Amino acid sequence: MPNRVEYAVDLRQQRCDCGEFQVDRIPCRHVLACCANQRLDWQVYVHDVYKMDSVRRVYRARFRPLGNPTTWPAYRGPRFVGNPFLRRVAKGRPKMTRFLNEMDTRMLRGPRKCKQCGAEGHSRSRCRQRGGLSAGAPGE
Repeated sequence: MPNRVEYAVDLRQQRCDCGEFQVDRIPCRHVLACCANQRLDWQVYVHDVYKMDSVRRVYRARFRPLGNPTTWPAYRGPRFVGNPFLRRVAKGRPKMTRFLNEMDTRMLRGPRKCKQCGAEGHSRSRCRQRGGLSAGAPGE
């Protein structure tokens, strides 16, 4: 291989040292290189699950439709009740789940200071002196 690592390939046992061939059951690049070197057909080593005959066999059977839910028999099994504490809140901003450290505390950063009026305790977006009406505007 180009990275100078060697992998042992056993085509009879369908094994490769990389492990991909055993897990995926599709020839890995090492198996493909081995097949190309030995002039073998790599498609022989593809598992039957991936072949179109197997896929067609799955859908050959007829599926019965479920029908109208009002005609189903009544369910008599156990009832499951969800935990209300694990339910997600539909409205609003998601709750922060990050753990805060000393850099996140407001005490170390000091109070907010408005860039509009210079007062502490609020930001420019909440400032009362925000740019709406000017002193000489009609409607005052």
